[in-house]
Amino acid sequence: MDYNSTRKPGSETLASASSSSDSDTGGASPPPRKKHRASAVEGAGEPGASAVLTGLSGVVLGRGAYSQATSAIHFNRSVVNNLSSSMQANGAGQGQESSELSCLNSAQNGESSSVGGTHSNGLLSSTDNGNNVGTSNGSSVGPCTGTSAASTASSSEVGSLKKKKRLTQAEEDVIRLIGQHLHGLGLNQTVDLLMQESGCRLEHSSATKFRNHVMEGEWDKAENDLNELRALMHSPNAIVVNYLLYTCASLLSTQRMKFLLLQQKYLEYLEDGKVLEALQVLRGELTPLKYNTDRIHVLSGYLMCSHAEDLRAKAEWEGKGTASRCRLLDKLQTYLPPSVMLPPRRLHTLLRQAVELQRDRCLYHNTKLDNNLDSVSLLLDHVCSRLQFPCYTQQILTEHCNEVWFCKFSNDGTKLATGSKDTTVIIWQVDPETHQLKLLRTLEGHAYGVSYLAWSPDDTYLIACGPDDCSELWLWNVQTGELRTKMSQSHEDSLTSVAWNPDGKRFVTGGQRGQFYQCDLDGNLLDSWEGVRVQCLWCLNDGRIVLASDTHQRIRGYNFEDLTDRNIVQEDHPIMSFTVSKNGRLALLNVATQGVHLWDLQDRVLVRKYQGVTQGFYTIHSCFGGHNEDFIASGSEDHKVYIWHRRGELPIAELTGHTRTVNCVSWNPAIPSLMASASDDGTVRIWGPAPFLESQEADGHMDS
Repeated sequence: MDYNSTRKPGSETLASASSSSDSDTGGASPPPRKKHRASAVEGAGEPGASAVLTGLSGVVLGRGAYSQATSAIHFNRSVVNNLSSSMQANGAGQGQESSELSCLNSAQNGESSSVGGTHSNGLLSSTDNGNNVGTSNGSSVGPCTGTSAASTASSSEVGSLKKKKRLTQAEEDVIRLIGQHLHGLGLNQTVDLLMQESGCRLEHSSATKFRNHVMEGEWDKAENDLNELRALMHSPNAIVVNYLLYTCASLLSTQRMKFLLLQQKYLEYLEDGKVLEALQVLRGELTPLKYNTDRIHVLSGYLMCSHAEDLRAKAEWEGKGTASRCRLLDKLQTYLPPSVMLPPRRLHTLLRQAVELQRDRCLYHNTKLDNNLDSVSLLLDHVCSRLQFPCYTQQILTEHCNEVWFCKFSNDGTKLATGSKDTTVIIWQVDPETHQLKLLRTLEGHAYGVSYLAWSPDDTYLIACGPDDCSELWLWNVQTGELRTKMSQSHEDSLTSVAWNPDGKRFVTGGQRGQFYQCDLDGNLLDSWEGVRVQCLWCLNDGRIVLASDTHQRIRGYNFEDLTDRNIVQEDHPIMSFTVSKNGRLALLNVATQGVHLWDLQDRVLVRKYQGVTQGFYTIHSCFGGHNEDFIASGSEDHKVYIWHRRGELPIAELTGHTRTVNCVSWNPAIPSLMASASDDGTVRIWGPAPFLESQEADGHMDS
């Protein structure tokens, strides 16, 4: 309301009331008594009563602007005395009527009170001890008294002095997000005040009406609301190519929303046992839409459900009520731009995305991802300490008496197998509590030494291969320590690599002399591929394709079922070894004189070259590791173990301790903080987080 336009009549009324009262009383003020205000009926024809009504109205109207109100009150100071004498003349017992009059005048000045209903910001009004406290404009109005009216007017006076800052689009978005979150917590009065003070709107009024009709199950009204919403479905940020395209898109979105509404209506009729009404919805409303006929056929089958529980189970539906209607609203909101109706739980989604992004950018984050916001603090940035990362030597295994060429954790992480030039394989047991390893079993008899090991998918068997001049392969039962198969097709063979088929019943093996075999657990030859000089092997998860690196500096895929092959990776230097991620998408290559390369097998592109490692013509085996295989580790000819985050080319850790070339690194698949490395110095080092005391001291130093 424009207070300047209403101020002048009030001032004139006050002035006239003042002169009238002064002439009647001779300018003298009566002694102070209890103040009462006369009603309009009782004060008719009495000059004092007229002054009361006229003066009071002028005072209330005049309080719209602070400076004008102040001057008016000073100018009409004599009215106060006349008010007092007039109320004395009219007697006592009029307090209640006076309050009603004050409330009436407040209402005439735009301070309307509400008796319930829906807020313009989408919230339902609430009551407090029977007194209405929610209004359509977000203001709170309690029992109408002179004091409360005065305080309200005083607040508006102060507020009018302050020029409201114009909010940016980002600020409005933040206010709406906060309002939606508070509304979800049930703090509706707080939302009312926030929207009123900011001048923002939580959602469009048409969307509010639509939401209420959906939640109340008034499907016909909700369907009518779609006509209003259709004009709002085009986002102002989108570029409309032409009017026809825009119209078609709006009609399609409206059709999809109508289908979802009718589907809910149909299911609720069925649950209530109103089969005829449900059938009418199916035939007369859903079918004529000519949309998603496959789904309509499925819906028609629900007519045969014998009871409500059967219907909910087959339809995978929560049943009639708030839960299913909220889920319906979530689907419907996807067709409306956020300027009309915010996506569900938008603030929570943004916070979760922020937490996930911080975790992704954290170099040392190596714990299970938890999307629950209750598990983290939103007040601090996410940071993991290097002390929690497997960068510290926890144990040194010295049981081998010669170079250790290979190490590999079992698939369940409970065992570690190490192979050495000393012709033995040692099986180590991992303590699940202390993560300490102890010798479990020694497998002997590998005359040429052990350069490669492969666990069966169920960890029952272990296959051991030798160096280039070894034509034999050993298949051990790890549980019993018995040799099940010792395979050798020819003394001229070179079986230096092996890979298990995912079914655990077959494996492939080969070497650089041109052998490439597929065998069963008894060593029987099932298939062979001639003329392939194999350096390293891997079976993909589909069980059909075998990846093999060869002497032509490439990795090819071989299909033993239809005997076809194709090129997948081509490098410019020899591929000494490679390993594949669990999902079969990425391959990690150790390339002679180049280092460690990451390839995308699906797109057949080089993703990243990792720096720091020293790689000559030694066969070094690298690995994926950590939660979600976010890390990469590799040995090096400079006696170090290098660790990278998968998305960064520079190492995040360089582990020292070995005194000769580190041939192999293996990351425990079940314990992300545990890693093993095998070296020509004859030792196997177990890496883990910092010891407890060292961690405590470091933390204390950082705090100080």
